[in-house]
Amino acid sequence: LMINAGLLVDVPHIAETGAAGIGLFRTELQFMIATAMPRISEQLSLYRAVLDAAGDKPVTFRTLDIGGDKVLPYMRQEEEENPALGWRAIRFCLQESAIFRAQLRAILRASAEGNVKLMYPMISGLEELTQSNELVEQCKAELRAAGVSFDENLEIGAMIEIPSAVMIADSLAKRVKFFSLGTNDLIQYTLAVDRLNEKIAYLYDPTHPAVLRLIKLTVEAAHRAGIWTGVCGEMASDPAMIPLLLGLGVDELSITPALVPPIKYIIRRLQLSECQELAAFALECESSAEILTRAQALVARAAPDWFGAGAK
Repeated sequence: LMINAGLLVDVPHIAETGAAGIGLFRTELQFMIATAMPRISEQLSLYRAVLDAAGDKPVTFRTLDIGGDKVLPYMRQEEEENPALGWRAIRFCLQESAIFRAQLRAILRASAEGNVKLMYPMISGLEELTQSNELVEQCKAELRAAGVSFDENLEIGAMIEIPSAVMIADSLAKRVKFFSLGTNDLIQYTLAVDRLNEKIAYLYDPTHPAVLRLIKLTVEAAHRAGIWTGVCGEMASDPAMIPLLLGLGVDELSITPALVPPIKYIIRRLQLSECQELAAFALECESSAEILTRAQALVARAAPDWFGAGAK
């Protein structure tokens, strides 16, 4: 059970909540609040400070995820008709390779001083993952040649946020050490629902059978390859979704810090066998509403004093 973070002030929440570490550190926040592109030294300074504050707890740095609704005020970006499907995340990084390489070098250098993992956002195909991994290897070679220390065994993962990534998860799993399900975008792209559009917000549905089946396929592909799968999207911070995610075989949850104590409380009172039965039902069920009702009922029975004593 990990926390999501993006700034140095977030790190003390690890100790305050009893979390096991940071499952998602949003590195783009440093870029978004800056007045100019952060230099390698500035990035490295932040990463070192985060690791120092985290102690021996793991920190997973997500590489730069900008574009869409995340903009850099000092960098000109053309308006796009559909920014959610546009020049963002790993697509931006692979085209702006100098920016990407600088960040990779900073993360690699920081890895010598703490428990670091790295993951790429918005991987849609094998070519993007291969190119990203090749850039990491090039940066490692440069650091070795310069006599700069880094963790040779740094774990690298891929975020699964696009249905195409789920469908080739077996191939992706051979080339990474873990998956992290970004359920916000996975739901958006699976259901063709703009999650920022209030007119169709009712269609944004975490318990849609298609979404749950994609999560299950991802977990199965990961486990076949001997790697683990986490969830760092908002779905992991929803108490009603916890038994579903556990039953689907998810290995790690990374959530809003304030929700760590109540979700830990819920997890401790759930029976894994019940969660697995719920997941099996959900994978066969045609009704999203019925899946949600059953999930809520299970949590209510397990933790009535937190989730709502009046729930049935």
